[in-house]
Amino acid sequence: MLGAADWCLCDLPCRKRIKCSQAGAGGVARTRGVALTTIVIVKKAGQIAIAGDSQSTFGDTRLSAVDDARWDKIFAAHGAFFAISGSAAHDLVLKSLLSKAKKLDFSSRPAIFETFRKLHPKLKDQFFLKPDEDEDDPYESSQMTVLLASPHGIFAVFSMREVYEYQRFWAIGSGSDFAIGAMSAVYSNPELDAEAIARIGVNAGCEFDINSSLPMSCHVISAI
Repeated sequence: MLGAADWCLCDLPCRKRIKCSQAGAGGVARTRGVALTTIVIVKKAGQIAIAGDSQSTFGDTRLSAVDDARWDKIFAAHGAFFAISGSAAHDLVLKSLLSKAKKLDFSSRPAIFETFRKLHPKLKDQFFLKPDEDEDDPYESSQMTVLLASPHGIFAVFSMREVYEYQRFWAIGSGSDFAIGAMSAVYSNPELDAEAIARIGVNAGCEFDINSSLPMSCHVISAI
C-alpha cells in the first residue's frame, strides 16, 4: 500500500494517486515548479484572469517573494499570458523560445496544439530537453504543464501536448485542489468577477498548501 508520501503530485490529466514517472525519489516531485505552486485561470462575463502564488520550493527550503527578485510566475507573449508548472528551468526556456518565434497562434485548442507540436522539436534541439518519462507513454513528453490565458479563452497544455479548454476556471499545482474548490464555491456569485474569483482561488491554495504562499500576481484581459 502506498503512503501519503508516495502520492503523485504532478499535473497530468490522470490525477491518479499512485507512484508516477513525473515524480522524483519516493514518488513525489521535490523541485520548484513540479506541481509545487498554485496557479489559476478564470473566465467570467467577458473577463479573463490568470493568477499565481510567489513561492519557489527547493526540497525542504522555500524561496519567498521577499528574497526572490523575479517571483512573478506569469509572463506575456504573443498576446497571451502563460504560467508554468514543471522544472524551474522551463520558465526561462519557454520565455526564450516564445521570444524568438515570429508568428505563433494561441487562438484556439487546435491552434495551441499545433503551436506546441512545432515548439517541441526546438525544445529538444535548442534547449536539450529530455523527452522521456515512462516507457509505456505513447509520445515524447515536453515535461511541463502550462496554463494559458488569451482573449480567445482559457487553456491548459499538458506534457504530451494535450490541450484542454475550460468554460469557467481551472488550476494547476499542489494547491490546485484547494483553489478549484474555493472557486467552485463562489463562481456563481454575481458580485464577483473573474479577477476576484482568481484571487480567491490562489488565496485558498496559499492558505492550505505548504508549497504556495502570498503575495500573488494577477493579470486580467478582456475576452473576445
